[in-house]
Amino acid sequence: MRKERFKIQHNQLIQVVRAIVIGLLTGLVVSLFRLAIQHSLQLVKGSFQYFHHNPSGLIWWALGSVIVALILGWITQRYPDIKGSGIPQVEGQLMGQFEEHWWPVLWRKFFGGIISIGSGLFLGREGPSIHLGATVGQGVAEYLHAGKLNRRLGIANGAAAGLSAAFNAPIASTIFILEEVYHNFSPIIWLATFVSALCSNMVSLSIFGLHPVLDVQYKHMLPTRLYWHLLILGLLLGLLGRLYQVVILRLDKWTSWFKWVPPFAYPVVPFLLVIPIAWYAPVTLGGGNELITSLSGMPFSLKLFATLFILRFVFSMISYSSQLPGGIFLPILTLGAVFGSVYCAMMLRLGLLPATYLPNFIIYSMAGYFACISKAPFTAILLITEMVGSLAHLMPLAIVAMVAYLVVDGLHGEPVYTAMFNNFIGKHQRPYQSDIEILVTIYAGSYLDGKKIADYHWPENSIVTTIYRGEQRIIPNGQTELTAGDTLVIQARQSKTSEIQSEIMTAAHYADV
Repeated sequence: MRKERFKIQHNQLIQVVRAIVIGLLTGLVVSLFRLAIQHSLQLVKGSFQYFHHNPSGLIWWALGSVIVALILGWITQRYPDIKGSGIPQVEGQLMGQFEEHWWPVLWRKFFGGIISIGSGLFLGREGPSIHLGATVGQGVAEYLHAGKLNRRLGIANGAAAGLSAAFNAPIASTIFILEEVYHNFSPIIWLATFVSALCSNMVSLSIFGLHPVLDVQYKHMLPTRLYWHLLILGLLLGLLGRLYQVVILRLDKWTSWFKWVPPFAYPVVPFLLVIPIAWYAPVTLGGGNELITSLSGMPFSLKLFATLFILRFVFSMISYSSQLPGGIFLPILTLGAVFGSVYCAMMLRLGLLPATYLPNFIIYSMAGYFACISKAPFTAILLITEMVGSLAHLMPLAIVAMVAYLVVDGLHGEPVYTAMFNNFIGKHQRPYQSDIEILVTIYAGSYLDGKKIADYHWPENSIVTTIYRGEQRIIPNGQTELTAGDTLVIQARQSKTSEIQSEIMTAAHYADV
């Protein structure tokens, strides 16, 4: 028993050390990614300031944009693993339904994301940062010959570290990866993942400083007598969130209508459209960090805020439909922030809300819009709290996030990343081995809680090989009793992964099967 306990503690120490290495390396990679995007956007804005005095330069800029767009389009079509945010690819790996080689994806996603987002397209750096971190984690695990289970853990570590470095939000990053991507809260997994996120955040803070990523300055707390606004705001955000889900998930179908346009040419459209946007509204370029922090200092105009919302919504969809490396995480937050301004301006016009609470509604709306689109309210509340750098808004954030979430849930909206994952896997699933390992955690009160292994009819072509219970590693037999908190390692056939995982997760998470 003592020898077995020593072995478990030794394995945990190795996992933590590996998590530290992954976190530090990911923090460095993603911080360089952020820096390159920032400098690229500054270059674009500086160039257009020059073009205002020398308009003829726009001809060469437009020609160069077409060339760059075609090259990027050709690369993404030839190497489809780097398309989009990368979150569906990471989820596919963690679910055992997809595989990719880490190095080709890492360097192509890195440079492709810099050019795509740094050119001014309305794409976010957070999804690509998660993907970059996952490839770093995969690379470290493979280099150390860590084994299949630890390789998957390394991918989760890197993914959380990538988001943490992008947003300086280690707690929310860990929760997001475990809740939305990995769907697993095993103590074995969350500890190493949180360690990676903290180490990555440390690297990012040392480069970018302690300044909050979204430093929205507010002077007044919203009084409780005005909390009824939060209910209306949550309702409106929920309706707009469902609209966002419908549009973003149908983009592939709509772009396929233009059969006369080859997919590698899709990026030409947003690269040309970004030119007038950069000319008239350079503050809106990129994922939206600068726009969010600038909203409270803009002229208080309903027409201006509504125009910005429409522009951000439409061009975000056009940018994402190009299939270039870039995500929707920050663009969602930006849309929420802009709509918070729209709402505040509407209420001011009706005489129902003073303008002094504009920064507050910008903050609340970011959480509400992300919560309903991703259907992850807890993650949204933590994320905005960490990014804004204040705990003062927890109650209003919770109200708006939950109301918006319930509206989308009532309209039968799926979590957007889950829906994207299902669409992605349906097109890109590639078997790479005959058997895979599935990890499932048993919830309290579920069908499997308290059951013996022999009492459950396990899906065909699946077998429970290991049970992790706290610090214990159990090799089970038919008489082993399962308890809440157990993490099961199940070996299954690659061709039946989806069906097996869905059936077992239902039994492990719900009372009725």
